[in-house]
Amino acid sequence: METIYLGLVIFLLILAVIDLSVGVSNDAVNFLNSAIGSKAASFRTVLIVAGIGVFCGATMSNGMMDVARHGIFLPEYFYFDELMCVFLAVIVTDVVLLDIFNSLGMPTSTTVSLVFELLGGSTMMAMIKLSSHNSGATDMYQLINTEKALSVIIAIFVSVAIAFVVGTVVQFISRIVFTFNYKSNLKWKIGLFGGISTTAIIYFLLINGLKGMSFMTADKVEWINQHTGMIVGICFVAMTLLMQLLHLLKVNVFKVIVLLGTFSLAMAFAGNDLVNFIGVPLTGLDSYIHFINAGGGDPSVFGMGFLNESATTPIYILAIAGAVMVYSLATSKKAHNVIKTSVDLARQNVGDEMFGSSRVARSLVRKTTALSNNISEIIPPRVRAWIDSRFNQTDIEMESGAAFDLVRASVNLVLAGLLVALGTSLKLPLSTTYVTFMVAMGSSLADRAWGRESAVFRITGVISVIGGWFLTAGAAFISCAIVLLLMYYGGIVLQVGLVAVAITILVRSNIRYRKKVQKENEDVLFSRMVVSKDKSEIWDLLCKHVAGSLVEFVDYTKEEYSNITNAFINEDLKSLRRSDMSLRTRKSLIKKVRRKEMIGLQRVDKGIAIEKNTWFHLGINSCLEIYYCLRRICEPCEEHVDNNFEPLPKECIKEFIPLRDTLVYLLEQTSDAIKSGNYEYAQDIRMEGDKLKESFSVIRKIQMNRMQDEDTNLAVSYVYLNMLQESQEIVASLRHLLRAANRFKD
Repeated sequence: METIYLGLVIFLLILAVIDLSVGVSNDAVNFLNSAIGSKAASFRTVLIVAGIGVFCGATMSNGMMDVARHGIFLPEYFYFDELMCVFLAVIVTDVVLLDIFNSLGMPTSTTVSLVFELLGGSTMMAMIKLSSHNSGATDMYQLINTEKALSVIIAIFVSVAIAFVVGTVVQFISRIVFTFNYKSNLKWKIGLFGGISTTAIIYFLLINGLKGMSFMTADKVEWINQHTGMIVGICFVAMTLLMQLLHLLKVNVFKVIVLLGTFSLAMAFAGNDLVNFIGVPLTGLDSYIHFINAGGGDPSVFGMGFLNESATTPIYILAIAGAVMVYSLATSKKAHNVIKTSVDLARQNVGDEMFGSSRVARSLVRKTTALSNNISEIIPPRVRAWIDSRFNQTDIEMESGAAFDLVRASVNLVLAGLLVALGTSLKLPLSTTYVTFMVAMGSSLADRAWGRESAVFRITGVISVIGGWFLTAGAAFISCAIVLLLMYYGGIVLQVGLVAVAITILVRSNIRYRKKVQKENEDVLFSRMVVSKDKSEIWDLLCKHVAGSLVEFVDYTKEEYSNITNAFINEDLKSLRRSDMSLRTRKSLIKKVRRKEMIGLQRVDKGIAIEKNTWFHLGINSCLEIYYCLRRICEPCEEHVDNNFEPLPKECIKEFIPLRDTLVYLLEQTSDAIKSGNYEYAQDIRMEGDKLKESFSVIRKIQMNRMQDEDTNLAVSYVYLNMLQESQEIVASLRHLLRAANRFKD
C-alpha cells in the first residue's frame, strides 16, 4: 500500500512541475505586461529582473502554503487516503483547466482555480463522508473551513473593485501631474514620485517580507514593528534624494521605477501565487512522509490533524520551483500570447482589437458617455479646459513600439505590487491576475486610452476576461468535484488513468496550439506595420498583408462553395451545418482583417493612401459580397435538406456540375494571380468570368421554364434557382476582386 501511495506522490510532483509551467504561462502577464508594454527595457532584461524577484519571493512563500494545508478544509476530520484523493483531483483539474485558458490567450486566475478546486474537491469528499456516517462530524461546517474559505473568496473578488478604482484614481492624478509630454514636466516632481514609489515597495516587500524569513528572530521582528515609522521616513528621504540625483545624471527614473516595480511584483507574485502551483503537491508529499514515519498501516484510519501546523518547506524546493518558473517564462509561447491580450486591452494608441462588440459593452459605453457629458457640464469650463490640456496627446512620449508610456507602467506596477503584497502580509491569497489586470484597466481608462472608436471593443474584452474568471471558479469547483468522485470510487486504477488522460490532453493541446500559431503569420506583418516608422516599409508590408488576406479568402471561398454544393447534391446535412457554422464565424474575421489593413493604410504616405483607397475598399467589399452569396446559398440548402425535401433532380445536377467546376477553376486562377503578384492573365480570367456569367443566365432561364411545368417540385426548384443566381453573383464579385487586387498593387 505504501508503494502505491509513493507512486501517487511522484505523480503529484510531476504534475506540480507541469502545473508550474502551465500556471506561469498564464501568470506571466501579471508582472511582465507593464514593462513589456512600455518597452522600459529589452525582453531579456525584464526577464532577468523578474527572475530575481521570483527567487526572492519564493523564499517567503511558506506562510501562503498553509492555504493548501488547512485554509479550505479542516484536516483533523479527514484520513490520509481521502486527502490524497483530494490533492490528486485538484492538481489534475488545475493543469487541464489552466492549459485551456492559456491556449485561448485568456488571463485567468490561478488563485481562484486553486481555491475553488480545493473547495469543490473537499466539499465532495465531505459529502461522501457524511453520507457514510464515518466522519466524526455531524454537518458540513465541521469538515469545511467555511469562515476562512469565505474570507479568501471575498478578498479575491473585492480586490477586483479596489484595484480598478485605485488604478483609475492614482493614474488620473499622475497624468495631471506629469501629462503625456512627461519629459518636460519632471523637474522636482520625479524625485518625489520616485521616492514615494520606491519607499512603498521597500515597506511592503522588505519589511513585511523580512518578517517571514527563517533568519528573523522574534526580537528583530519586534524592533522592526517599533521603528517602522523611522524606517519608512529614512527610506523616503533617501530614495527621494537618490531619484532626484539620478534624474540630474540624465537617468530615466521612470525606467528605474518600472524595473523595480517588475521586481517587486514578481516577488509578490512568487510569495502569493507559488502556493497555487506547488502548495497541493507539497502538502501531499508532507502527508506521505508523516504516514511513513508513523509506520504506515491502514491509510483509511490515519488522521491528518498534523496539517494544522504551519508549513516548513525547504528553501531548495522553492528555489527549484523558481527556476522552473523563469524557464517557462522565457520559453512559453502561450505566456507571450496571454501577455499580448492584456497589453492590447490597455494599449494607448489605435491598433488591432482582439475582441468584437457586445450588447453589454455597447450599453455601457452609451451610458458612460451620457454620464461623462453630464459631469462635464457641471465642471467649470476653465477647470475642464485645464484638465483637457493635461491630457493632450498631441506630443505623447512613448518608447518606439510601446503600447503605453512609462508613467502608466510605473503606476501599474507599484500599485499592483502594493495590493498583492498587502494581501500576502495578511495571508490572504489575492489573485495577482485580478489585481494587475484591473489596475491596468483602471489606469488605461483614466488615461483616456478607451476612445469612442475602441471603447466598445476594450470593454467587451474586459467583460470577456472577467467572465472567464467567474467561469474559472464554477468550472474549477464542478470539475474537481466530479474528478474526485471518479477517483474515490474508481480506486487507484482510475486515479492513474485520469492522470494519464490529463497528460494526453496537455500534449494534444500543445500540438494544436503550435498549428494555430503557424496560421497567424499575418499578425507578424501587422505588428511590423504598427511599429515601423518607415512609410515605404509600411506600404510594402501592407501590400503583402492585403495579398495574403485576399488569397486566404479566395481559397476559403473555393473550399466552402465546393463543400456546400456537394453537400446539397448529396443531401449531407452534417456538412451543410459545418459550413453554416464556419460562415457565421468568418464575418468577424473579415472585419478584423479590414480593420488591421485600414490602420496600415492610415500610416502610409498620404498620396499613396488617397490613390489606393478606392481599390482597397473595392477589394474588401467584393469579399463581403462573395461572403453574403455563400451565406445565401448555404442557408436555403441546409433548410431544404434538414426538412427532408426532394433532392436535386439528376438533370439539374448534370447541367450544374460543369458550371460549378468552372467557377472553382476561376477561383484557383484568381488565387494564383494574387499570390504570385503576376496579373498577366487577369484579363483572360475576367473574360472567362463573363462567359461563365452568361452560362449561368442560360441555365437560369431553362430552370424558370421548367418551373412552369406542373410536375416540377417547386421547393427544390427555388433552392436551385437561388444557387444559380448567387453563383452568378460570386463570378461578378470575383471579377471586381481581381481588378481591385491588381490596381491596388500596381
